[in-house]
Amino acid sequence: MPELPEVEVTRRGIEPYLMGQRIAGIAVRNPNLRWPVPGHLERTLVGLEVHQVARRAKYLLLDCGKGTLILHLGMSGSLRILSAGIPPQKHDHFDLELESGTVLRLTDPRRFGAILWTSDDILQHPLLAQLGPEPLTLGFDGGVLYARTRGRGSSIKEVLMNSHVVVGIGNIYASEALFHAGINPKTAAGRIGMGRCESLAQAIKETLKLAIKAGGSSLRDYVNSDGKAGYFQQQYWVYDRTGHSCRKCGAIIRQIKQGQRSSFYCPHCQK
Repeated sequence: MPELPEVEVTRRGIEPYLMGQRIAGIAVRNPNLRWPVPGHLERTLVGLEVHQVARRAKYLLLDCGKGTLILHLGMSGSLRILSAGIPPQKHDHFDLELESGTVLRLTDPRRFGAILWTSDDILQHPLLAQLGPEPLTLGFDGGVLYARTRGRGSSIKEVLMNSHVVVGIGNIYASEALFHAGINPKTAAGRIGMGRCESLAQAIKETLKLAIKAGGSSLRDYVNSDGKAGYFQQQYWVYDRTGHSCRKCGAIIRQIKQGQRSSFYCPHCQK
């Protein structure tokens, strides 16, 4: 599933092609995504100009002045910038056509993605209103993480993946950040002190920044807006390295199940 780095890489990739461009039309080939694509979308969007391409958590937000187009990549979706006239393939469910001749195309084999519209305050939209802080902003640090983990008996790995605590940290980057902070993923979140929360917040920021720089992780279907794969998976320290030697101490990387997801850690480096 595309996580925060993959969505941010996508945002940066599509932004130069969308900013200041007027929408000429749309093509909805399959409206049955995670939620139905609004039937009024074409008459609403045509003629509007894209003023901003933003991201909140894993949602991409296209500010069109009179409202915001909300896009989500779901489990296996990707957005690509193409020239008009390139024929769609089986899983190409939506096109946003620009007057420049450029097309923003959503490919989504599993159809868990979303194309939605709101003319209200975007930050009050039901999908966004209750989200936690963005991990790459000044509004997220060790103090914030400490406050948001108090009284929580669930494991720190599961809490990090709770979007009400902090957004965008999926399975891959939670495992990697916990390794760099030296924290065992099984540790109860509420038992982690301020100092370790500060280390973890910093590890989260550094891990996400490195992943964005590497173009994200390409597992299964994800490619960025120009069709290229990310390569952060080549830099994993623990994720998907079960049975391999830790690159730091040589101990064997272990794998456990937490909340129906696999967690990877070094039993020597992470206490």
